[in-house]
Amino acid sequence: MAEDRQGKPTTLAGRERQAVLDRVKQAHEGIVQELRKVIIGEADPIREVLAAMFAGGHCMIQGPPGTAKTILIASLAKVMNLEFKRIQFTPDLMPSDISGTEILEEDRTTGHRFIKFVKGPVFCNILMADEINRTPPKTQAALLEVMQEKQVTMGGETYPLPKPHYVLATQISMEQEGTYPLPEAQQDRFMISISMEYLPEDEEVEVVRRSTGIEIGKLEQVISGEDLLEFQTAVRDVTVPPELGRYVVDLVAASRPTVEGCPDFIKDYVAWGAGLRASQNIALIAKSFAAMDGRAVATAADVRRAIVPVLRHRIGLSFRAEVDRVSVEEIIRRLLEAVREPAGATAG
Repeated sequence: MAEDRQGKPTTLAGRERQAVLDRVKQAHEGIVQELRKVIIGEADPIREVLAAMFAGGHCMIQGPPGTAKTILIASLAKVMNLEFKRIQFTPDLMPSDISGTEILEEDRTTGHRFIKFVKGPVFCNILMADEINRTPPKTQAALLEVMQEKQVTMGGETYPLPKPHYVLATQISMEQEGTYPLPEAQQDRFMISISMEYLPEDEEVEVVRRSTGIEIGKLEQVISGEDLLEFQTAVRDVTVPPELGRYVVDLVAASRPTVEGCPDFIKDYVAWGAGLRASQNIALIAKSFAAMDGRAVATAADVRRAIVPVLRHRIGLSFRAEVDRVSVEEIIRRLLEAVREPAGATAG
């Protein structure tokens, strides 16, 4: 993003903007090519997590064991040359185990005592919060300031986190015993929720063949942290036409059972709908999808691709939905059918 004479950010000029968008597209293609050395299938989850990272957001990745959640996150750190740390969330994990702690130290030469802050593992570029729902809410809440403000406050002092910074959390989707569901406020801090499922049989055969052989794919760096920061600016510079912005807001508003005029199936099956942050993140992910294709304007097709990962963790189902076995994905699909697309925004 360029700056005017007063140092205020301005939008990029047309030619400069397209040059950066072309770099975003090339980076996306290069990263996918590298990830294919170690990950088979999962095209949509890979594209979605890259869209969130290019937009500067955090991700929740859910799925059964053995679906490459950890491999995906660790591999992303390698191809982006980012500092990566992993925290295994357990019932006895304390907030200080994440953020850091203050200790009392003594200068041996003077005898003077002082307080020293020892940084926790959150001080990195990519933090993998593995099985985040296995730790109590008090410890889960330690991530709230980290995710929203990208800083840690301890003893009245504020410590900024490295840039870029991402929290990529995992959950085992099928396990409920011994877990602590994330509060809605914390779930809302994740830009998207990605679902990684079991592979088709042919792809699983290929995984077995590759993973049990002698040669293992070696990942090469594609971009750097500085590139990611530039891409985040480029994504925000992508245009969302006014009518498309209204479409996004209409979709999100229609998910709320308390809003007058919402569809009947929302009143029947939804306990609580998505908030303002959902509208913002749908727009950002749609922009990111456009940038990854080298386009400067988002379309309704980008919104349709963005809505499921953005809303998946932001809609609470009612008891009736559980009885009738209606999934969140089904609710979102019906939302797309119920809300009319704006004219002229259907390209792509």
